[in-house]
Amino acid sequence: MTHNQTINQRQQQILDRMALDGEVKIAELKEMFDVTEMTLRRDLEKLEFMGLLRRTFGGAILVGKDIALQDRTGFMMDEKMRIGLQAAQLVKSGDSIFLDGGSTTLQVARYLKPEMNITVVTNALNIAAELQGKQISTIVVGGMLLDKTSTLVGPIAAGSIAQMAFDRVFIGTTGVSFKHGFSNSNMHEAEIKRLVIKQASEVNIVMDHKKYGIRDLFSFASLNDVDRIISDRCPDQELDGILKEASVEIVVSC
Repeated sequence: MTHNQTINQRQQQILDRMALDGEVKIAELKEMFDVTEMTLRRDLEKLEFMGLLRRTFGGAILVGKDIALQDRTGFMMDEKMRIGLQAAQLVKSGDSIFLDGGSTTLQVARYLKPEMNITVVTNALNIAAELQGKQISTIVVGGMLLDKTSTLVGPIAAGSIAQMAFDRVFIGTTGVSFKHGFSNSNMHEAEIKRLVIKQASEVNIVMDHKKYGIRDLFSFASLNDVDRIISDRCPDQELDGILKEASVEIVVSC
C-alpha cells in the first residue's frame, strides 16, 4: 500500500489487528502496546486522516473506501456494504426506525441519506457516531455498555425501548435455522432484539449468507416474527422453502 512508508511499526500492527476483526478498541490496544492512551489516539487520528480507518467511540472501524485492506480481512465487508445499501433504500420519509449494534447494521446507517426526514433509534454507540453530522434525528437509548459490541443493554435500555413504536427495524443476527429461528451469542443483546421486534410494524434482518443454517445460544425470534431478510445470497433450497412458508421475504443485494 502506498501509505506504508509513513506508517510506523505500531500503526501497521494496529491495521493488522483491524484486518482480523474489522474494528479495534483503545482498551485492547492499551494491552497490546506499552504506550499512553493519548499516543494510541494520535495513531488512530493519523490512520483516519490517511483514509485507512474511521474512529468511533472508544476505538476505530475499517473504512469502506479502503478495498485493499478489506480484501485481506475476509471480513465480508463488501457483502455487508451491499446489504446496508439495499436495506437503507427501504427507509421512507417520516419513518421511525431502530438499528441495533453490528457490522451490517452499521452499513445501513452509513447509507442513510443526510437530512432524511426520519428518526433513528439505536442502542449502538458506533451507529450514533456514524449518524453524527448527517442531520438525521437520532435517539440513543441508555443502558449498560457492552465493550465488545459498543452496544447499550440491560433494564435501562429495555425500559426506553418498551415505550417506543417503530415503523421498521433493522437487526443483525449470528444465525438463522429452521428449529432455533434467529439467534445471537449474547444474552443481553438477544433480549433487546426480542423487545425491539415486539415494538415494530416491520422487522428486517440484515445478514450475510454465512449465517444461514447457523444456530447460536440465544434465540430471539422465530421465523414467523420476521418480515424480511436482506442478504447477499439466497439460502439453500430447503431453508429457502421453510422461510417462504413462514412468509419471510428474502431480498438479495446486487
